[in-house]
Parts: sequence; structure tokens; C-alpha cells
Amino acid sequence: MDHITTAGPAAPAKNQTAKNAAPKTRWYKQLYFWVLTAILVGILVGWLAPSFGIAMEPIGTTFVNSMKMLIGPIVFLTIVGGIASVADLKKVGMTGLKALTYFQVGTILAMIFGLVAINIFRLGDGVNADADSIETSESAAKLIDAGANQEWWQFLTHIIPNSIVGPFVEGDILQIIFIAVVFGIALNAMGKVGAPVLDGVQRLTGVMFKILSFTMKAAPIGAFGAMAFAVGKYGVSSLTSMGGLIALFYITSILFVVVVLGSVMAFLKLNIFKMIRHLKEEYMLILGTSTAEPALPGLMRKLEHAGVKKETVGLVVPTGYSFNLDGAAIYLSLAALYIAQATNTDLTLGQQLGLLAVMLLTSKGAAGVAGGGFIALTATLTTIGTIPAAGIMLIFGIDKFMSECRALVNFTGNAVATLFIAWWDRTLDADRARRVFNGETVEPMPAEDPIHLDDVTDLDEDLAEYGHHSPKHPAVEDPAPRHAAGVEHSPSDERLSAERRPAYSEPI
Repeated sequence: MDHITTAGPAAPAKNQTAKNAAPKTRWYKQLYFWVLTAILVGILVGWLAPSFGIAMEPIGTTFVNSMKMLIGPIVFLTIVGGIASVADLKKVGMTGLKALTYFQVGTILAMIFGLVAINIFRLGDGVNADADSIETSESAAKLIDAGANQEWWQFLTHIIPNSIVGPFVEGDILQIIFIAVVFGIALNAMGKVGAPVLDGVQRLTGVMFKILSFTMKAAPIGAFGAMAFAVGKYGVSSLTSMGGLIALFYITSILFVVVVLGSVMAFLKLNIFKMIRHLKEEYMLILGTSTAEPALPGLMRKLEHAGVKKETVGLVVPTGYSFNLDGAAIYLSLAALYIAQATNTDLTLGQQLGLLAVMLLTSKGAAGVAGGGFIALTATLTTIGTIPAAGIMLIFGIDKFMSECRALVNFTGNAVATLFIAWWDRTLDADRARRVFNGETVEPMPAEDPIHLDDVTDLDEDLAEYGHHSPKHPAVEDPAPRHAAGVEHSPSDERLSAERRPAYSEPI
């Protein structure tokens, strides 16, 4: 039986195609343009017709839920496929330790940025809020209660699920990561016996990303619904009344991205602004939905194509979504100190450093939980005991307008973290990453799945914006005419044969 591999006769045709620059996608056919347009229309609708904007909530939530539906399986399959295909499991463990170390350092720096900013500008002075007279809404009361009962060590025990199916139903990324790591290690230990399972995992990964490409077509509609609801419900007045705190948070976040994350990228000899431009579709999606979760699959695919090994991407990116929350760290430190200043609670430098230490733990405890930012903030204030937890009502109304920035910074931090961990592991192809971020034409990675990035982030299925894809159905050049054998092969047969090839050079 013949061995069918991606390194077979079709490879020269693909390589030849990759050398030719793909035509640039017209601006009006790019996904980010339509998402940005939908965001602007949503803002106008929510501002001019608030009741109609609020009625658009189901559109936004339905799209976000459809994306969350795919995140669990994609994270599981990617981690399993990466770990199971690694020859040395010790490298996986070391990669995990390096990632956690980087995450902690990054979180500390982000919190320090927030503490310094709020101590310099002290926006809470003069508010003179009486904690005893602050009225707490029902939704906020639930978050305060959840935070008050949140212990710093619970995130450790929470990692282990009570069932295999539960984490996928609830969308608990931490627990899904745990199951995936254990399953991947076990599959790796099975050796050749587990090869068919690994083959199935890799094929299922391709199927999930194809479903993702279908779902992404509805991104503009989802962004419109989410933005129209946010502006219609909370109004522009929230922006003007607390504009100073919002502006300080945004400016501090921008400085953190440019100074800290930009320095990390400069160390890697990469340009953070070019990376941001390369991920523009994901940024527009986050801006429209106020959450970074829908952009996770696209980030993983693009980082793999940029030269980061699949096992590194599969382990670092999902873990970073729970442990590397730079935007949330800046928000926590700013919000906690603002509440202290607004309620006339004086904190010494030592108390502020103690606050930072507690936030390092409580922020992990609320990872992946709905309202996690407020739960982590309440847990921090309750643990410290000197700042009234009811003070979170002072910032409850503007949280929606700060969530976009939190998500954008979290997303950027995880992209940079993955590149740095890959460099630390000496597995980063920096030259390839540089060319990809520059928008140059590069050949597909040998281990890349035959799913095109444009399927995930482009509206036009037949255009290749990034200039590194071959056509969806490349013409297959046979080294010898098959008509000599008396067998007729139509072009459709060749296309089906090319589509069924695995993404790796294994005999089937």
C-alpha cells in the first residue's frame, strides 16, 4: 500500500505557489473592517435608541456563547495533540514552569503600574463616600457575597474537576487544561498503540477550526448586538461621570503595553506594533464583544503560523488566559486604591504591598468565573479588611466600559508571553515571526493543519490576505501521467485527495 504524505508529489506545487505573493484582500472584504463598522453602528444605536439597543442583547450573547462552545474542545484537542506528539515530556513540564514564572512576574509589574498611577493622580480624593450608606444592587450583592466566600487557595483545589464532562459543559478552562494535560501525557505514554487516537485528535482539531471559520462569519452581527446593548443599558453618562478613572485606566494600560510588553518584544527583536497589526481581526472581535475568549482560537493559529511550536502554543495560550491577566491586574490595583481613597481609607506603603500580594492569589481564584474581576476585587478587600467591600458600587457602573481594555491587554500579554516562552525554550523561529508580522510571504509550516487562517479571520474564502497560503484547492502536479494506467482522474478527484491528506508526514 502506498504511503500518502504531505511531503509527496504535491509539495513542489504548494511551495511554488507559496513563493508567489497572494493578492491583498480588498479593505471592504476584511473581517476587521466589518466588525469595526458594526461596533460604530452599535454605539450609535445604543446612544440614539437605548431601548432598541438593550433589545439587541440576545444577538451579542448568542454569538459569544457560540464562540465559547468551541473554546473548550479546541483547547483540549490542541493541548492533547501537542503533548502527545512530544518526544520528551520533561520539556513540556519545563515549559509549564517557565510560563507560570513569566506570568507571575508580568502580573506583579502590571499591578505595580496600577498602584503607581493611582498614587500619583489620586482620583478618589474628595469623593468622601460613606461605606455604610452605599446602596448595593442585587447583582453587585451576589458578586460581593461570592468574593467574600472566596479563599485564596481555592483555585488550586478547583483545578481538579469532579467529572470529565463537567468542565466542558460549564466552560471551565482551568479544568479543561488539567484534563487535557493528563490525557495528553497518558496518550504519549501509550506509544504506537495510541497513534490512531492521536491521528483522530489531529483530524478533529481541523474540524473544530473549520466550524470556527463558519462561526466567525457572524462576528460583525455579534459585535453590533453586544455594543448596542452596552451603550443602551449603561449610557454615555457613565463615561462622563467617571471619565477620569476610565481615562487613567486606559492610559496606564497603554503605557504598560508599550513600555513593558514592548520591551519584551524588543528583546526578542520583534515589533509589538507590527504584531498588533497582524492580530487586528482578533482585536476588533475583542473590542466588540468585551471578552478575549472568542479571539483565543485565532491567536493560537496565528502564533503557530508565526513560528511558535504547536505544543508551546497549546500549553501557554490557554493557561495564560487563566493565569496571565495583565489587564485585570492593572484594573484590580487601580480599583482597590480608588475605593480606599474614595472612602477615606488611608493605606501605608506596606499595606499597599500587602494588598498586591493578596491580589496575586485572589486574581487566580476568580479566573474563568463570570464576574471574575469583581469577585477577585471583593475577595481582596475582604481579605485585607481595611477597605470596605461595599465600595465596589462606586465603580460598578463603569465596569463594562473598562472590560474592553482589560480584555485587550490580557490578549496582548498572552501573545507576547507565548513568543517569549518559545524563545526561552529555544523553539522560536524569530526570523519567521518577524516576516509574518511584517506581512511578508512565507511558506506554510511543515506541521500546520491544512486549515487556512483566512477561513478564521477573513470574510472572503477565496482570498489570502496574509500572503502565505496556497489556493484552497491547489492544482496537484503528478510526476507521471496516470492515464497510462488506464485510469481517468478528474480535477475534483485530485482536490478530494489533497483535502484528505493528514497535516503531518505519517503513513496512513
